[in-house]
Amino acid sequence: MIDWIVRVMETAGYAGIAFLMALENLFPPIPSEAIMSAGGFAAARGELSLLGVIAAGSAGTLIGTVPYYIVGRWVGTKRVRDVFERYGRHFGLKAKDVDRADAWFDRYNWQAVLLGRCVPGIRTFISIPAGTFEMAVTPFLVFTTIGTVIWNTLLAVTGYLLGDNWHRVEAFIDPISTMVMVAVPLIAMIWIFRRWQGRRSEGRT
Repeated sequence: MIDWIVRVMETAGYAGIAFLMALENLFPPIPSEAIMSAGGFAAARGELSLLGVIAAGSAGTLIGTVPYYIVGRWVGTKRVRDVFERYGRHFGLKAKDVDRADAWFDRYNWQAVLLGRCVPGIRTFISIPAGTFEMAVTPFLVFTTIGTVIWNTLLAVTGYLLGDNWHRVEAFIDPISTMVMVAVPLIAMIWIFRRWQGRRSEGRT
């Protein structure tokens, strides 16, 4: 994977970085850590400019976030509510839980998108709830861009500073990403279990 990323970058330069980062957002196993830190290393060697690497990577990321946002808009709150109406009772969930989530996202949507774009394991998929709960396109793009630039700058500058050791960035980020990917489903399961217990208690009274 790393060798392929480096080859694409060497062949296509900034366009290659943009392409890779767009692809990374569609297929998360492709690591942004490797792409941007390798770009930073290329800048350190004088092959590319650091600003150009950050700009190209951020442009690619922005392009890559749009499809998931569109999918979220297509699914929509109504479809999610319908699923909860039909199947939610098996897990102690109701359609009003979707309404609560919708209200929460309406209140904190820009914070969720901004911070989500900087969290490994979440950054790709934050576009889906943004679309599902109908976050307006303009703030979605604005705060996606801000969060993306912050994340990509951190990775590119780290790769620039590490030089030949740029590949260590991925080794550092991977455990954090793994922790997030494990923690989020675990928290969701705990929340669902508690909701289910609460519904059972209500049914007994």
